[in-house]
Amino acid sequence: MVRRKTRKRGTRASFWKQALGLGCIVTLAYLLITTFVIRSVDDITDWRGFEKPIFVQGELMDAEAKGSKESLKLPLSVLQEEVDPSIRYEESEGTIILTSPDKVLQLTKGKEQGELNGKPYILQNVAEETDGELYIPVQALKEVYGISVHESADTGAVLLMNQGETIEYAVVAGSGQHKEQEERISLYQKPNNQAVTVKKINHGDRVRIWSSDGKWLFVQMDSGYTGYVLASEVKKAETVTVPKLEVAPTAAERRWKDKTIHLTWEAVYNRAADPDHLSVLKGVNVVSPTWFEISDDKGNVASKADLAYVKKAKSLGIEVWGLISNAFDADLTATALSTYEKRNTIITQIIEYAKTYQLDGINVDFENVYTEDGPNVTQLMRELRPYAKENDLVLSIAVTPKSNSERWSKFLDRRSLGQIIDYMMVMTYDEHWATSPIAGSVSSIPWAAAAMTKIMDEDEVPAGKLLLGVPTYTRVWTEEMTEGEVKVSSKAIGMDTAQEIISAQKLTPQYLEDTGQHYVEYEEQGVLKKIWLEDKTSLRARVELAKKLELAGVASWSRSFANEGAWAVLNRIHMN
Repeated sequence: MVRRKTRKRGTRASFWKQALGLGCIVTLAYLLITTFVIRSVDDITDWRGFEKPIFVQGELMDAEAKGSKESLKLPLSVLQEEVDPSIRYEESEGTIILTSPDKVLQLTKGKEQGELNGKPYILQNVAEETDGELYIPVQALKEVYGISVHESADTGAVLLMNQGETIEYAVVAGSGQHKEQEERISLYQKPNNQAVTVKKINHGDRVRIWSSDGKWLFVQMDSGYTGYVLASEVKKAETVTVPKLEVAPTAAERRWKDKTIHLTWEAVYNRAADPDHLSVLKGVNVVSPTWFEISDDKGNVASKADLAYVKKAKSLGIEVWGLISNAFDADLTATALSTYEKRNTIITQIIEYAKTYQLDGINVDFENVYTEDGPNVTQLMRELRPYAKENDLVLSIAVTPKSNSERWSKFLDRRSLGQIIDYMMVMTYDEHWATSPIAGSVSSIPWAAAAMTKIMDEDEVPAGKLLLGVPTYTRVWTEEMTEGEVKVSSKAIGMDTAQEIISAQKLTPQYLEDTGQHYVEYEEQGVLKKIWLEDKTSLRARVELAKKLELAGVASWSRSFANEGAWAVLNRIHMN
């Protein structure tokens, strides 16, 4: 009896333990399932807690919008990622600069008045900074970038679309097996009809299609909700393209389309250039005199321009692209380009000079620049671009070949510059520069070819925007033994001077396959002299290289170093 009673009690205890355990398991499972489902839905519907989430092609951004309707503002971090990475915020001045090929819009944080292409621009609401994020009014963004936004009145979600973007729409059609009012379909979290349902979509509701695998469509509702629907349950309705802002053609597009450029730089130092020299420049259709220079840290520009020279050039059918330099002063450049106000001073003055002297273009030549100031050089070009276009000026920049030199090469963002300018002159010379420790060619043909293709391949600058730099000078190298070591020095000479040396020394030039040039050497007062020649042979090779690469043309440094024979050879750039 005791054993039976004990066994009976044990059975009852076991039963209740099992029931309790089963109940705990069921409860735990319920809690896990409901928690997972609720959390999954909440993660989708509350959009990380954002009150005004921003979506781009169905993807939720990492920052939210502020305001609504006319007072809507978008965060800089999203705009730089999805609209224009070059939107500039100069925090110390509170200055925001938005640029496009036609427009430069400057805003100041907290102020209603901005400046659009130098003219007053009034905002309906101001740019503001909240919790470390800068917010820019949509009004300004539409003005410069032509963006489109859809704002949901129900959820606050903002759908951001760029100009030129094409959106495919569909409407819910259902399966056709039920009455129209019952035709609601599920918007699934994943492309699986067993997945969590994000929303039910009514018959006739519109969705944007962002991607498709054939069976499933990744779509977005006007309310912002995203997910997957079966392709069979919707009907494609229409395709809409966000209108592009009208962009006027550039001076280069109008005047230089299908033409080859033969430019030469006119080096102007203490004396004005003689206009009569222009008459012998056979085939030259652009001259670029070195007339303008940044003169102080406020951005003022000094001028040596000469209207008589311009008029003479134009009478010969030659365009004049005035050159502006940074005086090759790294410290001056760092200060003069440091703020929008100073860059705007440079731009305003160079545009006024262009008007005064009836220029056809502007050529920018900045050298010896600290690497950290490179972005400011690019920004100057962005801000100058709309003014050049507005004033019918061709905009170009001279750049060095790519190298590891911090101040002479690395500061140049050739990829970005190539998207801004009309033309880029690559100064393919000084392979062996004036103070080189080794004597060598100023510009061997293989080296010049490699420099051009590197910019085309690595920086994707189109061949049609590139001009091959052509040296019309060479160097007489002196190698002298001093204290058991060879001391190397050089002197730059023009083409006529080189020929005079050859004649006086009774030299026979030797053609070098590795450089594509003629070479001579001789002794003078017991010292070895070496010259890698620039002559008709090397110039012809450069012209052929420009043609082979289908470049926009050639640019020679400089007019004063060349002789009459050089112009005749370089004129071949115009021949098929």
